[in-house]
Amino acid sequence: MQERRQDRPSPPCSLVLALGACAGLLSASLASAQSAAPASAAAQPAARPAGPAPGKKPSSADVLAAAKPSDWRAVNPEQALQMELPSGMVIIELASSFAPAHAANIVKLTRAGYFDGLAVIRSQENYVTQWGDAEEDEAKARKKPDTLGKAPAEFSRPLKGLKLTPLPERDTWAAKVGFVDGWPVAVDPQKGRAWLAHCNSIVGAARGNEPDSSDGSGLYAIIGHAPRALDLNITTVGRVLQGMEKLSSLPRGTGALGFYEKAEERTPITRVRVLADIPEAERPRLEVLRTDTATWQAWLNSRRFRGGGWFVHEPAKVELCSALPPVRSAP
Repeated sequence: MQERRQDRPSPPCSLVLALGACAGLLSASLASAQSAAPASAAAQPAARPAGPAPGKKPSSADVLAAAKPSDWRAVNPEQALQMELPSGMVIIELASSFAPAHAANIVKLTRAGYFDGLAVIRSQENYVTQWGDAEEDEAKARKKPDTLGKAPAEFSRPLKGLKLTPLPERDTWAAKVGFVDGWPVAVDPQKGRAWLAHCNSIVGAARGNEPDSSDGSGLYAIIGHAPRALDLNITTVGRVLQGMEKLSSLPRGTGALGFYEKAEERTPITRVRVLADIPEAERPRLEVLRTDTATWQAWLNSRRFRGGGWFVHEPAKVELCSALPPVRSAP
């Protein structure tokens, strides 16, 4: 492909995150969850948590300091990636229980070296950073493994079988929200489906106009305020656990939708590895705070009840995307 000209009106259609740059705007599919009142007890918000005793308001740091080893879950190295950028490492956990086909494809692409030498091709203010093959619509597109399967649109999964720890707070975008194994999850009890919410640091699979046009070879991370209108419109595949600052601090692209207009503006990807393939002595070991414990509830309350000290107003509530569980290096 020739160097992308300054006056090129828009990026290739298949690189776009369903934002209307291609023909045919994608419509949001959350109207029923926003407007319909829950029809069953399962759809009702959980009971409001009792506030802490007067004078007893531990900080989030206090709660984490008192957490037991069993309050943390280890990140599965077979389901996590380390992406090396010139500025440092980015570690991503894959959500294989929500997007199994995409997660399997991403692992296969990684082990085939597909991402090595590609680049960050887009950085849009208060929205996303995207990486993949800038030549994917051209004759120079990088070859993908022959065994790479076609991935269906994994916008949601059945609610049945999920152990949801709900939040009592109401959500604008779904009848019910909460956490499953540390993942921020929205739920439609009437339709019996659940999906990963587009919170800051969540990773998704870029697609074109067709719902099933993503295969995991083009990825993006949310770097701004949670764009929840993307929920149920794009497959969410994981979460950046470490190194978000490497993605959110990149220069913004000046092309349409934040795409970089010149090859030299892109940030090269040195390589991407599955954590399990990194020698044990070098392998990062991360843990995520479990979201099914008393410590988790105490941590949420430390975010809700912040009266005293610096805070003048005590919020007494949390919001799904502002309560993502903490991550730490394993002791």
